[in-house]
Amino acid sequence: MTTDNHDRLLNPQVDKDHYYGKGYLTPRRFASYGHQLQEIAALEPKNVLEVGVGNGVVPYMLRGAGFDVTTLDFDPALEPDVVASVTDMPFGDGAFDIVACFEVLEHIPWDRVPQALGEIQRVCRRYALISVPDARGYFLVHIPGLISRRLFKRPFWKPHKHKFDGEHYWEINTKSHSLNAFVERIKIAGFEMERTFRAWEMPEHRFFRLRAVAGPRQPIQ
Repeated sequence: MTTDNHDRLLNPQVDKDHYYGKGYLTPRRFASYGHQLQEIAALEPKNVLEVGVGNGVVPYMLRGAGFDVTTLDFDPALEPDVVASVTDMPFGDGAFDIVACFEVLEHIPWDRVPQALGEIQRVCRRYALISVPDARGYFLVHIPGLISRRLFKRPFWKPHKHKFDGEHYWEINTKSHSLNAFVERIKIAGFEMERTFRAWEMPEHRFFRLRAVAGPRQPIQ
């Protein structure tokens, strides 16, 4: 990791107000929250670690539904239960049934992702639920009675090179950051990918349901 990247990691990328602006709180964003909540609730966890607080909508709704939720974020201004980084979490092995990490990993450099995935695998007992941005072009098709809310890959689409925009260090399906490369890192961290999908209402978000595999992980590169 370069010195520039290291300096960026020491400070929050956005202030707290960012998560409450009209450009952030959109119907599409709340549809993504809906998928997050649905994926977590379907697994009926005894306890949940939410990595990345944002505006707190997801942990608020989970707690309202009776789930035991702990939040973690490295920005104290967001008032998480625990102030720490996803690359170094102060919990014991297998401390949480579910670790949820939605739209977080892209905010750290690509070469730190294996370390973050390794920590997520270490502290989760059953499953990790993750989402990251997917830059691949798409078409949305909905024809009542014929095709219901289908997402199709754009043909002849070529990945572009992602440049750091002040928030995202990388995105899936850009040059040097393919979906297969991310899935390989998931496997190396000690997960079996049970499911991946893009949210129809917000296809920029790709979700992964990952089952923690028993036994030692491969060395983190």
